Parts: sequence; C-alpha cells; structure tokens
Amino acid sequence: MSARDPRRDMPLIFELSTPGRLGCALPDPDVPVRPVAERVPAHLLRETPPALPEVSELDVVRHYTRLSHRNFSIDEGMYPLGSCTMKYNPKIHEDLARLPGFCRVHPYTPPEHVQGALRLMWELERLLAEISGMDRVTFHPAAGAHGELVGMLMIRAYFRSRGEARTRVIVPDSAHGTNPATAAMCGYQVVTVRSDARGNLDVGALRDAMDESVAALMLTNPNTLGLFEERILEIAEVVHSRGGQMYLDGANFNAMLGVTRPGDQGFDVMHMNLHKTFSTPHGGGGPGAGAVGVKAHLVPFLPVPTVERRGDGFVLDEDRPQSVGRVRAFYGNFANLVRAYAYIRSLGAAGLRQVAETAVLNANYLAARLREHFDVPYPRRCMHEFVLSGARQKRLYGVATRDMAKRILDYGFHAPTVYFPLIVEEAIMIEPTETESKRTLDEFAEALIAVAREARDTPDVVRTAPHTTPVRRLDEVRAARQPDLRWRPRRDEPVPGAGRDRP
Repeated sequence: MSARDPRRDMPLIFELSTPGRLGCALPDPDVPVRPVAERVPAHLLRETPPALPEVSELDVVRHYTRLSHRNFSIDEGMYPLGSCTMKYNPKIHEDLARLPGFCRVHPYTPPEHVQGALRLMWELERLLAEISGMDRVTFHPAAGAHGELVGMLMIRAYFRSRGEARTRVIVPDSAHGTNPATAAMCGYQVVTVRSDARGNLDVGALRDAMDESVAALMLTNPNTLGLFEERILEIAEVVHSRGGQMYLDGANFNAMLGVTRPGDQGFDVMHMNLHKTFSTPHGGGGPGAGAVGVKAHLVPFLPVPTVERRGDGFVLDEDRPQSVGRVRAFYGNFANLVRAYAYIRSLGAAGLRQVAETAVLNANYLAARLREHFDVPYPRRCMHEFVLSGARQKRLYGVATRDMAKRILDYGFHAPTVYFPLIVEEAIMIEPTETESKRTLDEFAEALIAVAREARDTPDVVRTAPHTTPVRRLDEVRAARQPDLRWRPRRDEPVPGAGRDRP
C-alpha cells in the first residue's frame, strides 16, 4: 500500500514526535511575565513536563485526517442499521445551525435577548405536536433513552397526583432494551408480554396482564420486527379501560411521518428521536435530541422551563408546580433543534409523507431481493425496516450471523443490527432509510447475497472476516468490557519519540 493509503498501519502521533518540533508559535506576551510557581500552589505543579507529542502543524493535520478516514460515516457509505435511522443529514442544516445568532447563544443569556431562538423552539414544538398528534412537546431530553425516562417520570407524577400507587409497566418481548430499563429506573415492576405468530403484540396476553396496578404499556410502533401493530386501536382500548397510559417508543417514527399520528392511535406519551427521524446528527454518544410529546392531561408535568408565548414575545416559564422538574442543565441540544426545524420546514407536509413512503418502499424492495437467500421469520409487508434470520447458514454451514456481519465490512458497508430483536434466532435487522438510492440498495443486496453464497461455498472466508479493515476480528467480550479508547504509555516505558519519561 502507498504511504497515502489510510488503511496502512499508522504510526501513533507520539511516534511522529521529534523533540523540539513545534506546531505553532505564540507571540511574545505584552504583559509582565511572572513565574508559574508564583501563581499556582506548589502541590498543583507538575514535577515533569506532560507526555505530549512534539509535531508540526502538517504532521497533526495529516495524522488526524488519515485517522478520520478510518471511521465509517454516513457521508461515506450506507448504514443499514435497523431502528437507528442513520440517514443522510443535509449539509444546509449545518450552515443554519452555525448562523452566529444561533451558535453564539449562551444558555445564561436573558430570554429577552434570545427571542429568535425561543421562537424557533416554540414553533418547532407546534410543528412536532401537529406531526405526532400530541398537545405539547419538551426538548430537554438529550437522547431517546433520556426521553423515555422523562416520559415515564411524567406518567409516574400523573398517577401520584391522582393518589394512585400503580406498580407495574408492561413491555412486549420485542421491545428495545431501554424500555424495561427505563421502567425499572422509575421504580416499576416490568411485566413482559409475548408477541403473537404474526409479530404483533399478543392482545390476549395483554388482556391477561392488564389491571389497575399497571401504569403504562411501553410499545414501539412499528415494532422492532419492522411490523405495524395491526390491532393498535384495540391495544389502546385495553390499556385505557384500566386507566393505564400508552407510551410510544418513537424510535421508528420515521415510518409514520405524515401518514399516521401516534396521538390518533391512542398514545398518551411518546419520544421522538430528532437525531433519527428528523435528520440531525447522532452516533458516538450524541449530541442527540429526544423530544417528548404528551397529551393534554400530562402537560402539567412537563419538565421546566417551558417556552411560552406572551404577547409578541417569548418567555421561559419556570412556574409549573406539578412539573417533574429539570431533567438537564439547560434547554436541550439547541443546535439539533435548529437542524430539525430546517428539515421540517424544507420538506413540508408532503415531503415528510414522502420520507415515510420512500423508507417503507426501500425496505420492502430490499426485503424482496433478500428473502430467498435468508430465512424470513415474519413474511409480512414491512414498514421502514425488516428482520431476516441467519439460522439457515448457521445450521447448514456453521456460519453465524455474527460472521456474516463481519464479512459485509469487507464489501464496504456498515454491518446491520444483529441478534436483535431477541425473539428472532440469528436475527439480522436491516433499515435502508429513504435517503438511499436504488443503486445503493442493489449494491448492498448483491453484497449480502454474495456473503450468503460464501457462507455456503467458502465458509472459512466468512468465519474469519473481516479481512480488509484496519483492525481484524476482536475478542468481543474483552472489547466490550475493556474498551481501549485512548492510548497511553505504560509508566515504566519512555514516551515514543518524545525523549522523556512519563510523569
């Protein structure tokens, strides 16, 4: 490989270090210089210099540019991640989020000086309320799971305000793992209800589990099998008849935009992953935006502050005695709110509906191309994602879904979600999203079909994949429990190239 090939073995930035080399030069100070020891307590001073590399600006630029090329991103290729909606984020949104009036807003700026930012949040709330069928929306939660927690805290506060001590939350066996975790964090006992043969929530089992001790049903719709709940109105009736609340995990809201509204399906609370459905960046831990919408009876419990319109202006309302309080320091990840606002405004109602329709079309097209090469546990028309099974390959050729997921990396695609949902053996969950072209979908389908053929004809090639990535197959248990996220020299070793021992 050439020296410019980002896949080649890269030296550490410390190995590029040459003693005395500088990346920048600071001007001489124009104030009197005093020794650091006069200004910093002795016990806080280092005894030796920090272990930092000494490199030029060009060394730094080239090193981190090469390093960035080792990251797989949506700008480089398709992310077929089910339930994650990793779709393209239009670059115009970045320009808008970086407008000085937005990016220079400080959270401590008095509301009268940030009327534009407050107006954007106020208008975005109304747009999302209209799209979701909810009455109010909060932007405080930092991500989807955080939104779940805030939503369930509001449900808990609602029942406490009524003097009801409900103790249980029902969660389907196909749910995201965050759902039972959230319910448990709020102090509820989690009751699991099975799915039926068509992949829906089993309504008979729900009736058996439902009583006046149940606070809520936490449901994903379309569910994690990529299937729309065919009896959603009946499900809502069962829950509401016993006074329970309907919570929607909105991770799959992308499939419903402009077509149907959760508020009309009977949901009382839902979170909306702005960093998924509304095309704002996510990944790597954030910053996300897990907006939460509620019906009118839960509005008093929204986190504070809320953005309210007073006359011709906007204020932050802290005077909400039944609120669950503050759930984070300020008002959410505001830059993502700007991006989501731009996304909704630029697409309009017709464009949002087209998003859902195209996402559903793409998923069904891809499912149709792959169904003869993999097992299909629930052969129904899917929504924006679908679930295959690699059970055939494992049973006949000893090639696990894990192996095929590793092999697809060699074809230049990010691996799909695997082994989820848990109710499907050797699950392969695929979500192409609406932003991928037919050409890309065909390339991805051909790659997966090729991997399926390799599993049959040359299984060792798949079992030992990946072969072309900078890092080959890892010890997955060790990688999960002992993540190696940052390089540091051992205490008994010199810093490579730095010419000094680590303090």
